[in-house]
Amino acid sequence: MIIISKKYSIRSKKFSLLRRVSTYPVSILIYLILRPAFGYAGNIPWSFLDTGSFFAFVGSGVVINTLITLLHDSVLLYEHKMYSELELSRLKTANAEAMNLALKQQIHPHFLFNALNTLKALYHKDTQIADDYIVHMANFLRASIYHNTANISMLKDEVALLMDYLEMQRIRFGAALDCTIDVSNETLNNYYLPSFSLQPLLENAIKHNTFTLEDPLKVKISQQAGWLIVSNHIQKKKMKVASTGYGLANLAERYKLCSGNEIIIEETASIFSVSIKLLSNEYSNH
Repeated sequence: MIIISKKYSIRSKKFSLLRRVSTYPVSILIYLILRPAFGYAGNIPWSFLDTGSFFAFVGSGVVINTLITLLHDSVLLYEHKMYSELELSRLKTANAEAMNLALKQQIHPHFLFNALNTLKALYHKDTQIADDYIVHMANFLRASIYHNTANISMLKDEVALLMDYLEMQRIRFGAALDCTIDVSNETLNNYYLPSFSLQPLLENAIKHNTFTLEDPLKVKISQQAGWLIVSNHIQKKKMKVASTGYGLANLAERYKLCSGNEIIIEETASIFSVSIKLLSNEYSNH
């Protein structure tokens, strides 16, 4: 069977046919060769002309080979089942990665649309500030392209990406935007998040709240146990803001694909927060 399997796939009909055609004669031959040894060990007279003994050994060879073949069939069936499950798992993984990439690609047009509108407005006010904005936008886009191929990113890289985006918004809003990050270096260097997890949360807070120098928007990123919490004071805009629905829904879907967990969204009278469970390693993949 080992020799046959080198030439034909074990799942092919040729392998199955040749296995039966070849193993039965070999099994019977082995039993007939052992026939004298059985007679000698049992101290039983035997003769090559004894048809009863001959057919008994032939029958034994057939029966034993049939049992071995059935056992082998069960092993092959189990192997085929495992192979099918592995292929199904690979397909699910490929599908999840494709969905994740598609969801991430939704972020870039949305970000660029807002960034270019901001840039246009800045150039009408102060070209030097607009030039500084372009520099930070280029840094953000460069970093985002680098992270685009990865489903999971180290927390410190996500924070660095967020800081590029934050600098862009500080050019636009100045001290009216107050964002603090209270996360230890140990956490930053040892935990992971799905790529592009933090920037959409800050963008969401900016989009749905009103703020001024006298009443700034306060956003805080902190850690509680194994969770990263992004919270902000609610200062909702009086006018309803048009939304594409990409923000939180996008993040929730990508996080579920990567980890199997849900993000926790909480809203009180004064605080809106999103909690994301930190991933322990870069190979986290649900």
